[in-house]
Amino acid sequence: MLQLHKKLGEIRLQQKISLTQQIQTRAHELGFALVGVTPAAQSQTLQRYRDWIENGYAGKMDYLEKHLPLKEDPRRLLAEAKSVISLAMNYYTLDTPESLATDPGCGQISRYAWGDDYHDVIRERLRHLVEFMRCTLSETGYTSRVCVDTAPILEREYAQKAGLGWIGKNTNLINWRSGSWYFLAEVLVNVPLESTEVPDFPVGRGTVPRHATLPRGSCGTCTRCIEACPTDAIVAPNVLDSRLCISYLTIELKESVPMELRPKMGNLIFGCDICQEVCPWNSKAMPTTEQAFYPRAGNLAPELLSLVNMTQVEFSSRFKGSPIKRAKRRGFLRNVLVAIGNWGARAALPALKIALADDEPLIRGHAAWAVGQIGGETAVRLLKTRLAVEDEPGVITEIQEALARL
Repeated sequence: MLQLHKKLGEIRLQQKISLTQQIQTRAHELGFALVGVTPAAQSQTLQRYRDWIENGYAGKMDYLEKHLPLKEDPRRLLAEAKSVISLAMNYYTLDTPESLATDPGCGQISRYAWGDDYHDVIRERLRHLVEFMRCTLSETGYTSRVCVDTAPILEREYAQKAGLGWIGKNTNLINWRSGSWYFLAEVLVNVPLESTEVPDFPVGRGTVPRHATLPRGSCGTCTRCIEACPTDAIVAPNVLDSRLCISYLTIELKESVPMELRPKMGNLIFGCDICQEVCPWNSKAMPTTEQAFYPRAGNLAPELLSLVNMTQVEFSSRFKGSPIKRAKRRGFLRNVLVAIGNWGARAALPALKIALADDEPLIRGHAAWAVGQIGGETAVRLLKTRLAVEDEPGVITEIQEALARL
C-alpha cells in the first residue's frame, strides 16, 4: 500500500510539471545551459535583416539573401511547427596564456574552433532531446526539426524572445548571468508548449507566465566592443558590416583579403573574439563542462611557421572534425600568410619561398604580400625570382605591388 501511495504521488508530481519544464530539465542534463520556448510565429525582425542585406553588409555571403524567404517564418522549415525551443550551449573554456596571446609569431584561433566541431556535438545532443520528447509525448503524429546555425532561421531573435538574453551592440546574444560564449540551436516541434516568453512585459501589470524568464540586463551606454574592433566592423550599435569583420575575412571570404584590411588583422588566423573578450558581461563567464570544446593539441596559439607549408593531406588530417576545415587549406594558409606579413620576421622567409611556389594562386599572392611586408635584399630577390615565372595575373599584381613598397 505504501508503494502504491508513493507511485500515485510521483504521478501527481509529474502532472504538475509542464512539458516545457521537463524539456528544460532534460536539455540541461544534455549540456545546454540555457533553454526557452516561444510559439512558432512570423519573424518580427525580418525587415531589419532585409535592410542589412540590401546595405551590402552580408558581403559575399549570397546564401543569406537566397535563404531570406525561409527566414520569414520557422513554419517554412517545418509546416506543422507550433513551438520553437531555443537552446544555448556554453563553449567558454580557458584564456590563452599571456605569453602566447601577445606573441606575433603565433596565430590566434577563435575560441569556438579550439576543439571539436560544435555542429557535430550539438546535433548529437539534440537527437537525444528529440527522442526524449518523442517518448514523453507518446504521440504517433509527433514531428520535429533540429537547427544548428546552418539552418535558415533568425536564431537570435527567437532566443531573445525565449528569455535567453538580449542581442548586444556587437550583435551577439548576451545572457545577464553568464555572458555571450554560447552556441545557439533550435528544435521546431508540432506541439504547443508552454512559452517562457515575456514580450515587452509592463512591470506591475498582469500575470507573468509561470516559467517565463524576466528580461534583465542590457549594454547600457557601454561601447567597448565598438571601440575595440580593429577594423571598425561594428558600424553602429547592433549593426555589423561583415565585409570588415575579421571573422568574415578569415572564414567566409573565399577571395583575397582586401589589401587595406590585412595590417589590421594582426595574427588572427581563424575568426575573432575581440568584441566578446572586451565585453564586461563576459567577466561572469564560467568554464564549460563539455570536454569536446577544450583545445585540441596545437590549436591554442600555434606557431605560424608550423602551419604555413601544410600540404592538403596534412591540413585534412590535422583539422578533421574541426570547424577550421570550413576555411579550407587555401583560405586558412591565406590567413596564416597575412599574419606572417604582420609579424614581419625575416626568419619566415625560407617558408615564404616555398609558399611562393604553391599550386594555389591565392596562397602565392598572399605569400608575395608577406614577403613585401618583411622587406630586405632577400625579399626583393625572392619576389623577382617568382615574378619571372609567374603566369597568374592576380599574383603578378601582388608581386609587383610588393616590390613597389620595397
